[in-house]
Amino acid sequence: MIGNKSVSRMLAAFGLAAFLGVAIYYSYWPDGEPRIAERPLVEVSVPPLAPIQKQGRTAFEENCAACHGENAAGRDGSGPPLIHRIYEPNHHGDQAFFLAAKNGVRQHHWRFGDMPPVDGIEDKEIEHIVAYVRRLQKANGIN
Repeated sequence: MIGNKSVSRMLAAFGLAAFLGVAIYYSYWPDGEPRIAERPLVEVSVPPLAPIQKQGRTAFEENCAACHGENAAGRDGSGPPLIHRIYEPNHHGDQAFFLAAKNGVRQHHWRFGDMPPVDGIEDKEIEHIVAYVRRLQKANGIN
């Protein structure tokens, strides 16, 4: 007969093993590469940038990259890629970027949750960010 302490220990060991198994499973992509929050969701080719686009890149890195990833490629678990057909100019015009940065956005295309407003961002910075994102989009076939 197994005692209550033995059953409790067995259940605890089983629970720990199950937890570790799930953690290991979800820490790797299907291709066997480690799943890292920094991993981009799309591949982005970065073209030569004009001065305003370079300023936009700097502003993007300071205000947006934490969620939308380096070069707007998205971040697993954090935010969607902006280099995606959903954000093409005919669907999300430039004003949509201004509104999102200033007011935030309710979740609607992706399952990353609501986007909060970007604290302290200036219209000129958003203008530069939009120029940068649009350049990246065009270079990656999104017009």
